[in-house]
Amino acid sequence: MVAALSFAVILSLVLGSRTLSLGDVWAALTSPSGTDADIVVLDLRLPRTLLGLVVGGCLGVAGAVMQTLTRNPLAEPGLFGVSAGSSLAVVIGLQVAAASSMTAQVGWALGGALAATALVFGVTARLGASGVSPVTLAVMGVAVSAALAAITSAIVLLDADTLDGYRFWAVGALSGRGSAVAAQVLPFVAAGLALAMLCARDLDHFLLGDDLAISLGVRVTRLRLAGILAIALLTGAAVAACGPIAFIGLLAAHAGRALVGTRHLLLLPVCAALGAAALLLADVVGRLVAGTGELQVGVVLGAVGGPLFLATVARRRIVL
Repeated sequence: MVAALSFAVILSLVLGSRTLSLGDVWAALTSPSGTDADIVVLDLRLPRTLLGLVVGGCLGVAGAVMQTLTRNPLAEPGLFGVSAGSSLAVVIGLQVAAASSMTAQVGWALGGALAATALVFGVTARLGASGVSPVTLAVMGVAVSAALAAITSAIVLLDADTLDGYRFWAVGALSGRGSAVAAQVLPFVAAGLALAMLCARDLDHFLLGDDLAISLGVRVTRLRLAGILAIALLTGAAVAACGPIAFIGLLAAHAGRALVGTRHLLLLPVCAALGAAALLLADVVGRLVAGTGELQVGVVLGAVGGPLFLATVARRRIVL
């Protein structure tokens, strides 16, 4: 994981519309002298690389926790309405002029993520675990995402000022974010990661079913609430920083389980590393495939994640 993540970081610093050598990057990081290469590395690529590490790690961990809490291999924050809830909340904050700063935007995004997560999990709880198949849950999540996206579209289409602000979130991207963005969301990220790791042992037992988990001393209701809060913190911070980015959680969680199994003390750090590496690599691909322009990372992940989602459903033979 360290090697894969280091490789992704190097590619993110070296490749782009202007390819730099490793020597140029090293000189910019250790002894900058104000050259064009120094400006490209320090002002453009390094901030987006650091942001990609933070956001990718958040989404990877959030995806793993959500899949465990729903016992659903298709669960992912972007598919289950969490990212859409964050986006809607930020748009509402922009409309009422209460989300002008990054700190305020993170607060609105966290509130929207928490509300959307509670909605999906609340409906799931009412239907009962025995009556809901994984694909049914996925359909419910897509329905919630579609409804929240429709409300978001209605707001921005009726308010030109809000539309201008919403363009920042319309397509998930690492470009155009200042160097201070990662630092501003870091406290929320740290809280979400710490909460997820504190739940790791209980999540192992939770996979065995509610009854057995309770017999092993797990307070299931408290675990669900803590998991929902961790998902909301991680997803809300990621959306506030970069906009809605889908499929990272799905990709990282499945790859992580294939590598280390289901023990969450190992799985969650691996998912964080895989999510960060996948997001950086998608960002690099977006820089290279569009010639002199740039394809945003949200578009690249959508093109890759859609077929991955279908392949996951087909491979597991999940039916309604």
